[in-house]
Amino acid sequence: MEQEVQAFLDYLIIKKNYSANTIAAYRNDLTQFLAFISDVSRLPPNADWSTVNRDHILSYILYLQDREYASSTVARKIAAVKSFFRFIQETGVIQEDPTASIASPKVRKRPPKALSHKQVERLLAESTKDHSPKGLRDRALMSLLYATGMRVTELISLDLTDVNLAARTIRCTGRGNQERIVSLNDMATRALRDYLEHGRPNLGASEEERALFVNHRGRRLTRQGLWLIIKRYVQAAGISKEVTPHTLRHSFALHMLNRGADLREVQQLLGHASISTTQAYTALLQDDPELPPA
Repeated sequence: MEQEVQAFLDYLIIKKNYSANTIAAYRNDLTQFLAFISDVSRLPPNADWSTVNRDHILSYILYLQDREYASSTVARKIAAVKSFFRFIQETGVIQEDPTASIASPKVRKRPPKALSHKQVERLLAESTKDHSPKGLRDRALMSLLYATGMRVTELISLDLTDVNLAARTIRCTGRGNQERIVSLNDMATRALRDYLEHGRPNLGASEEERALFVNHRGRRLTRQGLWLIIKRYVQAAGISKEVTPHTLRHSFALHMLNRGADLREVQQLLGHASISTTQAYTALLQDDPELPPA
């Protein structure tokens, strides 16, 4: 049964050209599903995919819900399972798709979580205490996240050639390979200049390394590496709420709107394809006495 899972992943890589992150998510979701039907449903040793039926799928949905996964996570995992069964039916592995009559679980939309202006100030202030090359890097990447609202993948994918300090802009490639130019404020410009002059040259990056942000081995910073950096500074700043790199993107959007920015302007800055995605932030709008005027 693992052979068909690998064939599906190969199809997504070769035919669909999905990213490494997307492939990893599919692999994890389908591995979890295979473990469930093998262990919990106790399929016979010689079982194949034709022995998996609709009841197995429904039991798996209940299993995920009992584990208190977020509704969006359950929906994603079931979408992966449905895509897999559609693939093995189309390739003749099975005759009938047991997921065909099963609707995707509904996703309960939650308003994005953001930090207050003072919490962001505390977080950024923590990175100024470390004047090492890594500290300069951390200050630059957190300043950039908050000043531009970039996605995590967009930030770690930046190359040196994307930066124009003279114009105080960065070329950012978003979803669907859509490019946009984002402006830098004074804080982000200073932090980025300090990092490029005194931080990055001392982190061991080779002349061939194109990445803007590198780890302690001089290689491109990963999503996991960025998450660990943010987590460390959140703890040092004494912020008790859960904060991820994406929280700074949400904070940027909310603070822009609280200052009176137009919804369309924020949509363009965030790189949202639909303004309805940006409108989710309006549920959080409120008078913020901590927020300085624009």
